[in-house]
Amino acid sequence: MLLTPPPNDPSVVLADGLHYLELRDTIAARIAAGDLRPGDRLPSERALQASIRIARGTIREGLAQLEAEGLIYRKDRSGWYVSPAPIVYDPTRWEGFISYVEAQGRVPATETLDATEIAADTLLAGVFDRPRGAPLYLIRRRRYIDDRPVLFEYIVVDVALAPDLLRFSFDQSLTSILKSHYGLSVTRNKVEMQPCALTGREAAALRLKPGLPGLNVVRTSYDAQGRVVEFDREYWRHDALRISVEARVR
Repeated sequence: MLLTPPPNDPSVVLADGLHYLELRDTIAARIAAGDLRPGDRLPSERALQASIRIARGTIREGLAQLEAEGLIYRKDRSGWYVSPAPIVYDPTRWEGFISYVEAQGRVPATETLDATEIAADTLLAGVFDRPRGAPLYLIRRRRYIDDRPVLFEYIVVDVALAPDLLRFSFDQSLTSILKSHYGLSVTRNKVEMQPCALTGREAAALRLKPGLPGLNVVRTSYDAQGRVVEFDREYWRHDALRISVEARVR
């Protein structure tokens, strides 16, 4: 699909010396108008260069700007695509990733990257109210929506509450495992969120260029007895979710 209109259409003029923001505006307008729909593949950089006769560097700047805004994303060895609608996420509700993604008609998937036993450092000892060096489980997972990696997470669980947890596959719901096998149910969450730049391990796990914006969510989950069931650090693609909270006024 070409981004430029037919030659006799005067609505858009793309000429030599086009600024990258003009390219950005042209593609963004096509997305807003529905000419380019979620999941559509954009023409390759080579095809764009041939059709609008501008420098490859200008094209890359324009595409990078659109990616930073969450309008498009790059898929490994496949090119650029229009971003899908974000998932709506309510941090005040306790629902597992699989549940709220499926409830919105999307397809979730989980990939366990590694799971191991670690010794509590000062931070984790304070979170779990355990002595330094106490055994904890650390699980790293990559999570997908509609086959696109959107979330990289570190999950820490107290060995004392879930002995022999590593025998399970964490490609399934950890929430369900903790509830059905250990009788651990979450009754309260403390959630902290802040924008971040995705770098290092997080960017690599999400197959992103380092430095792109993301959202860091830190969640501490408690059971009815006040024990910490899970401590999670989540790194989201910035275009993958929309925060929505409904508050009642007393």
